[in-house]
Amino acid sequence: MSQETPIRVDHIGIAVEDISDAEPFLFALGCRKLIEESVEGRFRWAQYDFGREASRLELIAPEAPDTFLTSYLDDHGPGLHHVTLEVAAIDAMKAVLERNGYSVVEYREYQDWTEAFVPPSNPTGALFQLFEYHDSYDAERSRLDG
Repeated sequence: MSQETPIRVDHIGIAVEDISDAEPFLFALGCRKLIEESVEGRFRWAQYDFGREASRLELIAPEAPDTFLTSYLDDHGPGLHHVTLEVAAIDAMKAVLERNGYSVVEYREYQDWTEAFVPPSNPTGALFQLFEYHDSYDAERSRLDG
């Protein structure tokens, strides 16, 4: 059973030990840095793109010794961490996945977006973040539904 909700890859998340060590490679590829932020002192993330409306890459690095990211890096080393899919209707996408027997976890609503995750126990082995932008988020970026 498939779904009809518009969907696209928003960004690819790459786990690294240190953003400043990894980002020169992205700059060599022609990326420009869009933003860098810390999340509650647990981890830092930075996003890069290849120009307006282009694909985005995200580097994520731990800032604290005991986080999901330090555990991930200990187990897997640097590399692909997650694929974020922008969906026009996250509730519809969640329902379709669950009807098809796939787990959707950590559903959270924020002021500017709603997110949920499909754990890597799915047949691809990859962690997927489902992400629905609200009107207040990133107003300059084109939306799937318009």
